[in-house]
Amino acid sequence: METKQPLSESPLVCNGSEGDDGSNSSSSSSNSGTENWISYTKDGSLDRHGRPAIRGRTGGWNSGMLLLASTLTTQHFLLKPVGCGTLEQQCEPHSKHETAIFFISIYLVALGNGAAEPALATFGADQFDEEDPEESQSKTSFFSYFYVALNMGSLIGETILVYIETMGDWVLGFWISTACSIAALILLFSGSMRYRHFKPSGNPISRFFQVIVASFRKLSLEVPQHGEGLYEVQGKDGEINGARKLLHSNGFKFLDRAAIITPGDTIIKPEKTSPTNPWRLCTVTQVEEVKCILRLLPIWVCTILSSVIFIQMMSLFIEQGATMNTAIGAFHFPPASMTAFDIISTSTFIIFYDKLIVPLYVKLTKRKPKPPSELQRIGIGLSIAVVAIIVAGLLEQQRRKYAILSGEEISPLSIFWQTPQYVLVGIAEAFVYVAQWEFFSSQTPDAIKSIGLGLSMSSSAMGSYLCSLILSVVMHFTSKNGKPGWVPPNLNAGHLDRFFFLSAALTTVNLGFYVICARRYKSISLEKREGDKEMDVVVP
Repeated sequence: METKQPLSESPLVCNGSEGDDGSNSSSSSSNSGTENWISYTKDGSLDRHGRPAIRGRTGGWNSGMLLLASTLTTQHFLLKPVGCGTLEQQCEPHSKHETAIFFISIYLVALGNGAAEPALATFGADQFDEEDPEESQSKTSFFSYFYVALNMGSLIGETILVYIETMGDWVLGFWISTACSIAALILLFSGSMRYRHFKPSGNPISRFFQVIVASFRKLSLEVPQHGEGLYEVQGKDGEINGARKLLHSNGFKFLDRAAIITPGDTIIKPEKTSPTNPWRLCTVTQVEEVKCILRLLPIWVCTILSSVIFIQMMSLFIEQGATMNTAIGAFHFPPASMTAFDIISTSTFIIFYDKLIVPLYVKLTKRKPKPPSELQRIGIGLSIAVVAIIVAGLLEQQRRKYAILSGEEISPLSIFWQTPQYVLVGIAEAFVYVAQWEFFSSQTPDAIKSIGLGLSMSSSAMGSYLCSLILSVVMHFTSKNGKPGWVPPNLNAGHLDRFFFLSAALTTVNLGFYVICARRYKSISLEKREGDKEMDVVVP
């Protein structure tokens, strides 16, 4: 999922300037990925601990404090231009240490937000029991409304804050962001006594690599057929804080070596029922956890390329809008605020899908519909995304045509002609991101749940960098021999429409690959918990 970023999307950043070569869009895309990627390199202690923020293990406390530090340093060192800072009079370049403080502040904000979002998503999902029908349905609704909440915050940022910053009052914009972060932190702590807290189940990254190391140590051993004789701890003591066991599967058989018992693996401590060295011998459940992650990787790769379209909405769509007529009477609509149509359409569709569309379908057909699976919903969203980027390309052809006819750099075509492409992207997001979270959460074992959600959210981050790479490669090959390239600073001299159509073609190929991967995907197989066994819950 990615969160929209009003600071990096304002016209002051996204619009091309003299001397640009299209790298501004590339830079904007890669910056938007940094926030998400930072959190996915952390260990597993981010998300499933009781009292997480007090121990510094969610991003809530970090996000608020780092944003406060960013605001103070930026205001003190960078946001005090005297007699400059306008289009007519540019300020002098900042010193190296001031520039360093600026970038440190940006990455501190990325660190805080990147830690908070996956932690909140995983912690929220922990509040529901997947084996209880009612709570399982509530968990699905949680992901939907969690995404709606993120979009509502983005809506404020991309309308009110963008307008404030476009008017030049960046200090106020930073302080509003800081106040919102502190308020969110207080709200999170206010429910501490009502949350379900689970004891930590160890570092999921370590559990993953223990299987890899143990299997390589036993490369000379023959893998038993159908998993006979593989190591598994029996009974309640074999489970990690109530985590469900996984049944053996026949895929990725080379990993089964990690669960083969050898004479050197049978040394047991008297007070424990597990081997002394998990880097030599792993349980079947632990091996299956790694297999589950490996099965998710093809789906994850497909979602990376699909994220390119959503990233383009945050960069190239805004550049396109900046070269269109933004006037509404005497008021000029900020191009970055057009993303509000994406946010509104996403949130509206999510809310209406459960509350209006499905009940209306039942009323008309007199039967309850079979809802599409998570993988089907992702496929539907990818198809809509292809249509959205094609619509953007067709609009760009008309925008460029009218701009050239008028002889002006700004096309007389109204910026509100972008509304359909933003709405389509918003509906595609509603299908893709919510279903993606649900799918990765449900298909990841209990002990490494944070890896699944982290992997899901990292796809948008990787998509940011991929979009940057694709744009750089396209500019390299299309700007030879003195040509301006497809995405030059002056879009009228380029062919942004061709880049959009190229993106649509790549996404179509990706959709075909995704369909193949989705049809071949094998779902996780979990043992049921015993009727009298409950999760080990920590009372705060």
